[in-house]
Amino acid sequence: MDRIAVISDIHGNVPALEATLRDIRKRDVQKLFCLGDLVGKGPHSCAAFDLCREQCGMTIKGNWDDLVVRGTGDPAALWHRRRLGRERLDYLGSLPHTIESCMSSRGVRLSHASQRGVRHRVYADDPPGRRLAMFSSTEFTGNALDPDVVGYGDIHAAYLTSLGRRTLFSVGSVGNPLDSTTASYAILEGECGGRTDNVFSGCLVQVPYDVECAIRQARDEEMPDLEEYENELRTARYRGAGHRPRETPRVPPQHGGAPGGSCASSAPCRKDDAVDEVASWTNEQANDTT
Repeated sequence: MDRIAVISDIHGNVPALEATLRDIRKRDVQKLFCLGDLVGKGPHSCAAFDLCREQCGMTIKGNWDDLVVRGTGDPAALWHRRRLGRERLDYLGSLPHTIESCMSSRGVRLSHASQRGVRHRVYADDPPGRRLAMFSSTEFTGNALDPDVVGYGDIHAAYLTSLGRRTLFSVGSVGNPLDSTTASYAILEGECGGRTDNVFSGCLVQVPYDVECAIRQARDEEMPDLEEYENELRTARYRGAGHRPRETPRVPPQHGGAPGGSCASSAPCRKDDAVDEVASWTNEQANDTT
């Protein structure tokens, strides 16, 4: 079986990204994809960008990437834009909207936010029709694939759920999580490019990292919106009105879900996590505090 790790929303948080990459290296992963928002919010957009470009086989564009590239009048976005330089900005501007592939006969579509664009948000507790629309093809996604599995980032809160015979999941956020104070990412396991039905599984992984180190780095850089950033990293509470991302559950209540990390699979993500029905759940907790 092949393993693909999927990360998203790094937001210039290098300690969180480095801890996540260390965990990925322990798990016999063959491919690494990034679902955007490499830059913005955190202090080290350049370093996060460079690490992702070096480590990730494919990367797509997020809303913050687009905001910084377009050079709007937002003071925080301009602060990050000035640091990135022309070559990095050109690269961010050229990134695609989606990653599409076949895995164990399932069509898999990965995007930053939704089928409509990088600024259209879909939450775990949205009505079923809004979540099912994520599987539709639009001008933004193109028509190359009819997906059975859709994964995305953007909402900074990880979850995985079954919608009939389809699977929808959010990988959460590496650098600015709003459902816990740990970085999170996803692992897909199956036969890459496989056109015949075979074992397929998906896990959500939580990775502890040094939050206070990330905050010290932000202070050293005297970056904008520092107080809001510190609060989000320490409390996982969104700075915006309503704190909506915090309400998104990591594990839905159906199928006997357990809080804290999750795994939905027709076979184990690890040999000692024996699961043999789709949307069964087990805990998956990493131990990287360095």
